[in-house]
Amino acid sequence: MKIPQSPKSFLELFNIIGVERFQTIISRSSEIGLKGDYLHWNDLRRRPAPEDITHDEWWLLIKMAREAKLRAIPLKDKIGQPFKYALPDRLLEQLHTIDRGLGSAWNLPEAVTNPATRNEYVVSSLIQESITSSQLEGAVTTREVAKEMLRSGRPPLDTSERMILNNYRTMQRIMDLRDQPLSPELLFELHLRVTENTLEKPDAAGRFRRADEIIRVMDLEGPVYHEPPAAAELPERLAAMCAFANGNTPDFFIHPVIRAIILHFWLAYDHPFVDGNGRTARALFYWAMLHRGFRLFEFISISQILLKAPSQYALSFLHTETDGNDLTYFIVHQAEVIQRAVGALHDYVDQKTASLKAVEKYLRGLSDLNHRQQSLLAHALRHPDTRYTIEGHKSSNGVAYQTARTDLLDLAERGLLVTSKTGKALVFRTVSDLQEKLSGLATLPVQLGEDTATLPLGLKVTSKG
Repeated sequence: MKIPQSPKSFLELFNIIGVERFQTIISRSSEIGLKGDYLHWNDLRRRPAPEDITHDEWWLLIKMAREAKLRAIPLKDKIGQPFKYALPDRLLEQLHTIDRGLGSAWNLPEAVTNPATRNEYVVSSLIQESITSSQLEGAVTTREVAKEMLRSGRPPLDTSERMILNNYRTMQRIMDLRDQPLSPELLFELHLRVTENTLEKPDAAGRFRRADEIIRVMDLEGPVYHEPPAAAELPERLAAMCAFANGNTPDFFIHPVIRAIILHFWLAYDHPFVDGNGRTARALFYWAMLHRGFRLFEFISISQILLKAPSQYALSFLHTETDGNDLTYFIVHQAEVIQRAVGALHDYVDQKTASLKAVEKYLRGLSDLNHRQQSLLAHALRHPDTRYTIEGHKSSNGVAYQTARTDLLDLAERGLLVTSKTGKALVFRTVSDLQEKLSGLATLPVQLGEDTATLPLGLKVTSKG
């Protein structure tokens, strides 16, 4: 990936354009501004310029309009110049969408709000984020293998699997840390957790890089994209980052999503660790979102979106650094990522809800199950932690003890319930993959025209065709 071309400074542009020409074009500033896009010079120079305007003149007018709206934050570059950001209309629209998507305006289905089933959604999100965040940093494994490791609990077999396991455990830990203020100790803990047993220097986990550990961000072809501040500055810079994260600075309001995005950039810019900075930056971003009350973010995976276009992720950093520390490029890109991740959550929940409804509807067509068994399985799909007993089933349905016993034992024989004993009482629980088993049945083709179709588990469905 090539480093984007840096724009000319204001002084260079004025020298090229001249005072007389500037006075001529300044009246057209409102006419030729960019609507919607927040383009970097490297992209703008490739677009057709407005009529009778050069690209340099176009850029000067755009930059003048932007500069008037930029606000400085406590983060400073290596020479002490502040980073700044603006609030273009596109970003305001993105923030509004994110607020609606993660706020109370979205009525979550019971499957997510129900404590008995929400864990499935949280675990699914944690697994997805753990895998894709590690893949962004070079982990090489398939999702299927990684999911099998995390769900089964087996030990990791290589460094890639260890990275994924570390990320998974770190994300779980963030849930416990979300109400704590950011401190150096908390950040070091996050770094230690994401890098444990994955670094070439094992002692580098959970500490600042030292002066003799030269860190540069570069690719295999050799271009250096970023050289972070000196190691000696890191304690002071981290103190400033903690103050910002905890809302102590600056003295004006910053939208919580923007504050979380800036923290993501801040840690990546400072690159305070020998390795694992990207994973730690994304973990810090999650902490910030949860800390600021976006509790639905535990269901969100941003890295799966970033992984689809990693070059755009990298370019958003470079655009900021090559255009006068204008953080708006990075903020707009990350806001779009969050917006897409929120949309993916909505789609996932809608899909799971539709699947659950389809399975419940399908249960009513299984001729080998009586209505009591169908009702119990429908309840179990929504409340998977429920324990069922023969006495309870008997009382709920007003049937004889033997009838209730036959119902439950039959479901156990079909592999839909598992049995255990509490004292002398027989206890029945649903299998962990009940919905998957029933979904598999529900998607099997049934040939219309026949009265019944024989299915696995000894079930039959009555054709409605």
